[in-house]
Amino acid sequence: MKIHKLAHCCLVIDLKVFDDKSGLWNSRRILLDPGFYSVEKHIKVNKIDIVLITHDHTDHFHVESLKELLKNHPNVEIITNDTVGAILAKEGIEHHVMEHGNIIDMKGVHIEAYGKNHAILHSSMPLMSNVGFLIEEQIGEKTKSGNVSRKFFFPGDAFTLIDKEIGILALPVAGPWMKISEAIDYALKIKPKKAFPVHDAIRIPTVHNLPEKILGINGIEFIKLEEGGEILFT
Repeated sequence: MKIHKLAHCCLVIDLKVFDDKSGLWNSRRILLDPGFYSVEKHIKVNKIDIVLITHDHTDHFHVESLKELLKNHPNVEIITNDTVGAILAKEGIEHHVMEHGNIIDMKGVHIEAYGKNHAILHSSMPLMSNVGFLIEEQIGEKTKSGNVSRKFFFPGDAFTLIDKEIGILALPVAGPWMKISEAIDYALKIKPKKAFPVHDAIRIPTVHNLPEKILGINGIEFIKLEEGGEILFT
């Protein structure tokens, strides 16, 4: 699995899927949360199979650029939450809505949905919808106990706890709904092998230092992934 960070929360994820019928491995590409911070970059991405959108805030979902993307990728499958789904329905764009606990195998990619609500911005504001996505990459033939796999989790704008062994976590580190201490505590509860920062377009320059230090002490590798950077998850 290769993770390429375009900007903020917009990621391109390349992975392999195994076709049981042919016995061959195929490549799949996922575009995650294409929002306004990455418009000029994500509309140029080629060979997209699946688009995942966690919620309807514009730093995660930019409908006009999504329309442009669909012109070049007419067979792309869009998976999102209920609020984005309602917007896409009005635009006549086909999509799949996933809710907490849903599981789907799309184009050979195993995807699970976790979480219901966006983190609270203020007690005076109503709850907003948000769904996190777990992406599982099979790395060997199925065994009696199931797949041998790598698991990547992106929670969107929330600190959703899940009962899974996560290999790599996309960790939000900056925003009006959180503190860096909350992000660190969240990663300590999830206990991934690796974590890297997202939701960081508005970060202060030193925000990556504290999670790198504390998570490292606790056996979690924190990778300071910047815009344009890549992680090869093996």
